[in-house]
Amino acid sequence: WKEPVLVPEMDFEKESVMNPFVMYENGKFRMWYAAGETYEPNVICYAESEDGIHWEKYAQNPVFSCAPENEYEQNRIGAVQLLKEDDGYLMFYIGYRDIHTACICAARSKDGITGWQRVPENPLVTPTPGGWDENSCYKPTVVRDDDGLYHLWYNGRREGYEYIGYATGTLK
Repeated sequence: WKEPVLVPEMDFEKESVMNPFVMYENGKFRMWYAAGETYEPNVICYAESEDGIHWEKYAQNPVFSCAPENEYEQNRIGAVQLLKEDDGYLMFYIGYRDIHTACICAARSKDGITGWQRVPENPLVTPTPGGWDENSCYKPTVVRDDDGLYHLWYNGRREGYEYIGYATGTLK
């Protein structure tokens, strides 16, 4: 594989498409990806593919944008992981207070594309003043166990150093 399978083409995608999360469901590949500035993305978009190589972007992209009224996502949003739930999809994403300060958030959608509703528990993981993750908490990876507990691993940053953190919790 020497050629990209997805490239920025729309104004809102700016210079970069990045941080893909792909799920195979009902005979097709479904991709949620971040797009925007190269340093950190600005929006979350969606695409589908029959073969995982040739992608058709959703015509109404972006499917999720920041809500500046929320302190935890005033500046931008990015990265994404989805979990399939009984009544739809749960998306974990990064909310940026500013270009340097990020936290981990979640939202739900019935179809994984439209009607996203942020969970009331947002933000889920925030920087700890004086801690190893005092600058940013981002790039979540999540699994849900059989008891309904979410296990979340994430990157934490303090100054120029990156660490891997772990948190658990439940959501309404």
